[in-house]
Amino acid sequence: MAKYEKGKIIQGTVSGIEPYGIFIQIDEYYSGLIHISEVSSKFVRHPSNYATVGETIHAEILDINEATHQMKLSIKNIAYRNQPHRRRKQIVETKSGFRTLAYKLPKWIDENLKNAKKETNSIDK
Repeated sequence: MAKYEKGKIIQGTVSGIEPYGIFIQIDEYYSGLIHISEVSSKFVRHPSNYATVGETIHAEILDINEATHQMKLSIKNIAYRNQPHRRRKQIVETKSGFRTLAYKLPKWIDENLKNAKKETNSIDK
């Protein structure tokens, strides 16, 4: 019985990205290509928007060529990432809010005006 079968979900490492698809290294013998048409059911501007080189992802086997040890793969209908992208932390407003900025802004303006005046006077001499 073959190690890999059509329809099976496998894990591999992204080894390259081209405008036409994503190359996956599955193990020391097998590699595969996720053609751009198998990346998403929506419009795909570039496959690099879906994976990065070195990232480990899951893919579904569409076809296997045992002679060349190459596979046709798809990530179109599966959750292909091990971990979802990290979401950015939401900014939480402090108790003082913008009051600190409002307090310091006039002081900063005065300092910069004095520095600008000194520079202007030094140029005039």
